[in-house]
Amino acid sequence: QVQLVESGGGSVQPGGSLRLSCSSSGINFSIYPVAWYRQRPGKQRDLVARITTNGITNYADDVKGRFTISRDNAQNTVYLQMDSLKPDDTGVYYCNLGYDLRPWGRGTQVTVSS
Repeated sequence: QVQLVESGGGSVQPGGSLRLSCSSSGINFSIYPVAWYRQRPGKQRDLVARITTNGITNYADDVKGRFTISRDNAQNTVYLQMDSLKPDDTGVYYCNLGYDLRPWGRGTQVTVSS
């Protein structure tokens, strides 16, 4: 059974940092592009960052220069380092494959507030 598990969320002040982790049972991340998605309150889920199998990354315009996606194939884990967080980054963060979506996990809540 495929399962995606996100962790690392929390509550931080503006300007703070968080590191999210994504792991999976049933999916070998090393052979797929993997992405982080975000669902902000009252908005649809959208792509935040994607990393290809050979490490090429792309980001949503509003997180460029602040977020970094990376992968550790040995650990079958994908990370999202989030720096200089803003209140508008608040939302539930999910990971999934970059293009061929699988059942969504529960996500991890990120709250940025003073």
